[in-house]
Amino acid sequence: MALFRFFGQVRKEIARITWPTRNETTVTTILVLILATLAALLFIAVDFVFRNLMGFLLGISLG
Repeated sequence: MALFRFFGQVRKEIARITWPTRNETTVTTILVLILATLAALLFIAVDFVFRNLMGFLLGISLG
């Protein structure tokens, strides 16, 4: 009996959720992809700089 009451409450809560529109979801997804790409490019650039700096300081040719 308590299980039926629980699922009834869950159903009421789900009905009260304000779901994002398709446009909001699309814009947010695109924004996340752009920011993830920018973060990846930043990490690649920092890695490149540090790798070359360490190679220069240690006299190693990293090609």
